[in-house]
Amino acid sequence: MPNAVRTLLRLFFLLTALGVFWLALLPAPDVVKLFSWQDKVEHAILFAALALIALLAWPRQPWRIAAGLLVYGAAMEVAQSLTAHRHGDPLDWLADAVGLLVLLPFALRRDTRV
Repeated sequence: MPNAVRTLLRLFFLLTALGVFWLALLPAPDVVKLFSWQDKVEHAILFAALALIALLAWPRQPWRIAAGLLVYGAAMEVAQSLTAHRHGDPLDWLADAVGLLVLLPFALRRDTRV
């Protein structure tokens, strides 16, 4: 992959991560709840997507990406617990980890010489 594309992916990842963190601190919007674990599924999908973008930007760093995103998710939950309108939930962090675990085997199997 050309360096310019990788640089754009890195910038996109950083801006996305900052945007997600900021949105996580805003008051929770009213959403239609389709099933009881919907919030946890949304967390897993979000973190799988963040990991996918990060793996495209830094293909040789799957373990660092996973560790960094786990710390990021924990920081998000702590930050939410410090607001008056949100609360931190360890199960949300666990759902973040599940999203990463789904992607990690694929990241470890693929050729990182790209």
